Amino acid sequence: MLFRLIFSVAATAILTEANDCRCRPYEDCWPSNQQWQALNTSIQGNLLGVRPIAAVCHDPNFDPASCQEVTAEWTNSTWRAVQPGAVQWENWEAWPEQNQSCYIENSRQEPCGQGRISLYSAVVQNEAHIQQAVRFAGQHNLRLAVKSSGHDTSGRSSSPYSLQILTNRLKDIKFVNNFVPDGSKEDQAEGPAVIIGSGVSLQEIYAAASGRGLVVIGGTAHTVGIAGGYIQGGGHSMLGPWKGMGSDQALEFRVVVANGDLLTANKYQNQDLFWALRGGGGGTFGVVVSVTVHTFPDVPLVMSSLNISADAGPNFWPAVTAFHTHLPAFNDAGGGGYYFITASPPINNSESTLALTVDFYFANETDTTKINTLFAPLVSILKNMTGIATEYGTIAVPRVANAYQTLLPGDSDTTGNIAMGGSRLFSRDLLMSDGGGARLTDAVSRLRLDPEEEMIGIVVAGGAVAANGATVDSSLNPAWRRTIIHFVFERTFSPNATLAEQNAVRDNVTNVEVPLLRAVEGPDSHMGAYLNEANPYETDFQSSFWGENYPRLYHIKQQWDPQGLFIVRRGVGSEDWDDEGLCRTSYET
Repeated sequence: MLFRLIFSVAATAILTEANDCRCRPYEDCWPSNQQWQALNTSIQGNLLGVRPIAAVCHDPNFDPASCQEVTAEWTNSTWRAVQPGAVQWENWEAWPEQNQSCYIENSRQEPCGQGRISLYSAVVQNEAHIQQAVRFAGQHNLRLAVKSSGHDTSGRSSSPYSLQILTNRLKDIKFVNNFVPDGSKEDQAEGPAVIIGSGVSLQEIYAAASGRGLVVIGGTAHTVGIAGGYIQGGGHSMLGPWKGMGSDQALEFRVVVANGDLLTANKYQNQDLFWALRGGGGGTFGVVVSVTVHTFPDVPLVMSSLNISADAGPNFWPAVTAFHTHLPAFNDAGGGGYYFITASPPINNSESTLALTVDFYFANETDTTKINTLFAPLVSILKNMTGIATEYGTIAVPRVANAYQTLLPGDSDTTGNIAMGGSRLFSRDLLMSDGGGARLTDAVSRLRLDPEEEMIGIVVAGGAVAANGATVDSSLNPAWRRTIIHFVFERTFSPNATLAEQNAVRDNVTNVEVPLLRAVEGPDSHMGAYLNEANPYETDFQSSFWGENYPRLYHIKQQWDPQGLFIVRRGVGSEDWDDEGLCRTSYET
């Protein structure tokens, strides 16, 4: 009965017939109920028919109790990670080009469209389930979507008319004192490591490592799946200056590839796949079952904070320039962290207040006096600037784990909103050049800054990220080895926004604001953008996300996935498909 229900919902949309397309539910090639049931049996009853999570809040299937639960949990990232019918940003659940959405913000009477939510989900419990689902998708020419937690700002975890493989239940964590990669010898052991299932979130691995006095290199969001798009996309961290990128830590992958085979990829076997999985992008080369990464002894750190504020006007941006100019010194001393540029709403017709809030972390450091001395020249300059209010403080923290607990309070992030953004990597050379800090500040100051839309400078490179470029051979964008700042801005729109209004936001981000940032260093700098936190419609994404590595990545993609079973938005090989990955538009020549 459920299979028939999902079919009838999907069949209400009409697409133009085309050759070389994935099979769609209104076509004769679509699997029969019996075939879907066979898949369900082969994965031990873990196949679900899927509707968007807000469907219970809309007629004709309105369910008051269920709707109350969905409404209460709507912004809870941990809850969303588990749901087959949700991703972390609700705009990637909708399909505005087909007028399909299903939001709790919409009225109960509005139809609930399937949007980009998969029609079925294989809620896999082990690697054999993944193999069965991948082979089924290949046999029936189905669009495939891979979701760990759905934490992807470019919507790569969802796709119309797709079969989802949900890896969120793969929670195995195994610590190893001296990891020996498969295919190597005992004398080639890599030291302490942990084998992490692809459903393990950052908050889960941090807790497990902390209990053993260990640290794993990762980001600062509860529900990022470390084995999924995080490491496969490169994976930045506030600990990057200390130990490098997340992908630098990967020692081995267990991965199901397009023909359904389960493989091990490391530096001893399937080396090309290993190279691609460390930076080539999630959901592109296969379904990762687990990843093995280095662990490190937990260490103390020094946390420093700097707050700068001013009324909107001529005083604020020179202070930002002063910060940018001093930033290389903080980074060279091992500092990594974040800075936020925000605007408060005007009150009683007063000017808006602009603020720069800086949080820096110096891993394996205990000397607060040393860090205070490092910041002193900047603080002195700021305190002598007209109209600038400045606060500065430093504290020693016993363990990195304590800092993570501060950064990740509770058990979830607030999400379930609508977001579209853009980003750019900026080099250390830029800030060290004459006037480089001012050029960056000028570009940032020309971006729109509304109270609900902050801009973030993510200082997670330099140090070991730069040094590892000499020893780690991976597909990570080479621009990361020269980077000092990964700068991000975010735009939003109303759940009731028309397609034209949504396109206006998209066009402004893609064709106005991102080019402003790109122009700061220009094409000859060979910088780029971080693929995991970039404009979902990035132009020339191949160069932006992978630089000189792209031709090799594309070749590996064709070798391992010649039929393009694993296609994601702005991923390797996606230029051969339409925007939703449903129909092939070109072939390798």
